[in-house]
Amino acid sequence: MKPPKPLWRVSVLTSTEAEEAIGSLLAEIFRVAVATYFDLEKQTSLVSVFVEQGKFSAAQSRRQIVSGLEHIQNCGLELGAGQIEFARVKREDWAESWKRHFPPLEIGPELLVKPSWCQQRPKKKQALVVLDPGLSFGTGQHPTTAFCLGEIVRCCHGSATPSFLDMGTGSGILAIAAVKLGCAPVHAFDFDPASVRVAKANARKNRIEKKIKLTRGDVTKLPLRSARKYDLVCANLISNLLIAEKRRIVARVKRRGTLVLAGILAVEFGEVQQSFEGLGMKLVASRVENEWCSGSFCYV
Repeated sequence: MKPPKPLWRVSVLTSTEAEEAIGSLLAEIFRVAVATYFDLEKQTSLVSVFVEQGKFSAAQSRRQIVSGLEHIQNCGLELGAGQIEFARVKREDWAESWKRHFPPLEIGPELLVKPSWCQQRPKKKQALVVLDPGLSFGTGQHPTTAFCLGEIVRCCHGSATPSFLDMGTGSGILAIAAVKLGCAPVHAFDFDPASVRVAKANARKNRIEKKIKLTRGDVTKLPLRSARKYDLVCANLISNLLIAEKRRIVARVKRRGTLVLAGILAVEFGEVQQSFEGLGMKLVASRVENEWCSGSFCYV
């Protein structure tokens, strides 16, 4: 039996402000999951992908990354060092490296999100979501995802089976958590077919695949009117998409429902807030963390 081929680690050292944009860039170039390590002391982020040897051209990939970084910088994001690194790593080193950077995440006494290797057990009546970073594009560590999870917990507290829609589901973490916290029905979609596959795999791993409807969908193609509306809608999307498709998004929120918007740079949140308040919604909760801002809206 031949030993497994080594992997290439492709990394960009950057600022926390640009980490999500660079993560999206690397995911688009290499079509694999992205790992991000935040150095608290240095206030820097190392964004990495792991690619099999022979499945990419280092020279071509470097040119694509440099071009992408220039575009990100031209959009006004601070790149920090912007240092690109290619390094060969053993598969064993790669597998273990994930584990150091993904500790369990607790959202109060109601929800625990943890990787499968973590031995921490949920508390009494605490819902459990198991997600491994090797199979996902989001594990709850990013502040926007953590805010969404907190709002799902808040909206489910004392409410009888609220319905839930997740726009841009990624790893499926929000939809899976919603099922575990008692939401029904739970629907989720993503434009990226790879994300849909990952989300379905994570749903199976959490044994709730029959309680969630996961599909490929495009928010820009949704009908402007919707017969189906939800008690809770999460849209973790970039700000220009939220603003452009605000009517399609709002059309899916019940009159007494809650809309959670995330994935927004703090400097852009005011414009997003103004756009949705123009459709009769009111900001009821928000949080700024690491250059990102998220908010919950209800009808006035």
